[in-house]
Amino acid sequence: MTYSAIGLCCLLFVIGPVSGFNPSYGTGDTLLTGTVSYFERWGVIPSELTGAGPRTLLTPLTALFVHGSWLHLLGNMLFLYVFGAMAEERMGHVQFALFYVGCGYLALLAYAAANAESAQTLVGASGAISGVLGAFLRLFPRARVTSLYPFLFFLPLRFPAWMVLVFWFALQWLAEAQSTASGPGVAYLAHLVGFGLGFLFAWARFRTGTAAFSGGRRGQRLRRGPRTPSK
Repeated sequence: MTYSAIGLCCLLFVIGPVSGFNPSYGTGDTLLTGTVSYFERWGVIPSELTGAGPRTLLTPLTALFVHGSWLHLLGNMLFLYVFGAMAEERMGHVQFALFYVGCGYLALLAYAAANAESAQTLVGASGAISGVLGAFLRLFPRARVTSLYPFLFFLPLRFPAWMVLVFWFALQWLAEAQSTASGPGVAYLAHLVGFGLGFLFAWARFRTGTAAFSGGRRGQRLRRGPRTPSK
């Protein structure tokens, strides 16, 4: 499911208006208008969810597979590639698919509820991928993750997953606190909700057993990309 989600997100992005590869969207103002319409059709608009019909209630699902830029897409897909495969292997394909979609849907719904008056369109898989990160923290806390940090001059350093993911969560928390004054440009709240849901699900589902620590050979090859999967 991990690789299918990556493939689907990449395919939809390439054939959409933002990639620049689809000539049917035109150029200039025509492309801009088409892009706005595309996001409004498939993305979440919080102010329209209250009393919405069935189609609008599906937008937190469709928004999971739509991205706003190349950087947005590649950052999210890198996170999913790194952390998704091991979590899926632990949960099983079907359970992971339901978990991924459920975390993403609820994370976007929570963001929309907290910003009910906003007419800003929200797209991206960050809520679902944040859920994967939360589950990974519970399932593989001691897996070694190679991380690149700007303030350390992008030197590749290996840390336990719990250290990397707790640091990532703290960054999202601080960013969300700072974004409230000026209005969010990135849906950090969706990241926080998704992460919390993922951790709680993994804790409840697998608490009768012990968490996996190394993740085998795949765990030894973990890589981490950009700091945050942004909306």
